[in-house]
Amino acid sequence: MTIPALPTYTMPAVEAFPTNKVSWTFEPAKAAFLIHDMQTYFVSFYERDSALMQTLLDNLVALKYFCKSHGIPVIYTAQPKEQNLADRALLNDMWGPGLNKSPELQQVVEALAPEEGDIVLDKWRYSAFQRSPLEHTLNELGRDQLLIGGIYGHIGCLMTAVDAFMRDIKPFMIGDAIADFSLEEHQMTLKYVAGRAGMVMSTASVIGQVAKAEPHALPDVLTHGGLLARIAKLADEEEDAFDPDENLIDYGLDSVQIMALITEWRKHGVEINFVQLAETPTFNHWWMLLEQARNQVNMEGQV
Repeated sequence: MTIPALPTYTMPAVEAFPTNKVSWTFEPAKAAFLIHDMQTYFVSFYERDSALMQTLLDNLVALKYFCKSHGIPVIYTAQPKEQNLADRALLNDMWGPGLNKSPELQQVVEALAPEEGDIVLDKWRYSAFQRSPLEHTLNELGRDQLLIGGIYGHIGCLMTAVDAFMRDIKPFMIGDAIADFSLEEHQMTLKYVAGRAGMVMSTASVIGQVAKAEPHALPDVLTHGGLLARIAKLADEEEDAFDPDENLIDYGLDSVQIMALITEWRKHGVEINFVQLAETPTFNHWWMLLEQARNQVNMEGQV
C-alpha cells in the first residue's frame, strides 16, 4: 500500500522528448518555478546515488540558481509531517499513512533546501493547487506561467500541470528535471503534457532561451583565459602558480562552486553535468569537456 522501492532508469534525453502541440514562449517576467515534493521521504524510495537522482538534483539546482538570478519566484510543495485521517482521506486507502510514519524525513533534500525569499506551501493532494493558495500566490505575483520539476512525474507533477492548464496558467514541464516510478511512466507524463495540457522543455532550453536575449552575459566563463582566471580565483591561487593538472578538489573547490559553473555554462546553451566534472576534476580536463560541449551548439557569436 505504500510507495514501492523505485527502480533507476536513464533520464530521457531531449531527443526523446515528445513534440509539443503548442509553441508557447517561456517568459521569465511571467513565470514561477515549482519544486514539487522533493522531500527526503519521497526521494528515499530511489537509489540514493543513482545517475537518475544525480541528474535530477543537478538540473533542479541549476534551474533554481537560474530562477533566483533572474527574478523568477521559487515555490515549493511539501507535505506536512503530521496528517490526520480526515486530511489524508482517500490517500490513506491508496498509499497508507505516508509521512505520518516517517516524520523525520519531512524536510526538502539538503541540495534544494528553501532559502530566504522562497515560498513553501503545504501539499495535501496530487495537484499542488488543491487546498493550497498556489493560484492566489501566482496571481499576486503577476505570474501566469509555471515551470514544474520534482517528483513524482505521473502523479503530482502531471496533475499540477493539468490543473494549471484548466486555470489558464501555462505549465512548462521540465522533462529532465522530474523523476517517476519508471521510464514508461516518465515518458507517459511528458507525452500527455506535450499533447494535452502544456509544453515540455529541457533544463538547458529554459536557461538557453534566456541566454539568447542576453548574448553578453558572462562570456568569459566559456573562454580558456576566462575559465582559468575563474578557477584560479576559486582555488585562491595566482594564475602563474596554478597547476592545470592538479585535482581541483584538493585546491578546495566544492560542489556549490561547481554547480555555479555548470549553471553559467547552461545559460549559454553549453551542457556539462556534475558527474562529468567530478570524474576528473582538473582544469585541463574541464577545458577539454567545455570545448567539446561548446562545439556541439551554435553559440551565435557569444564566444
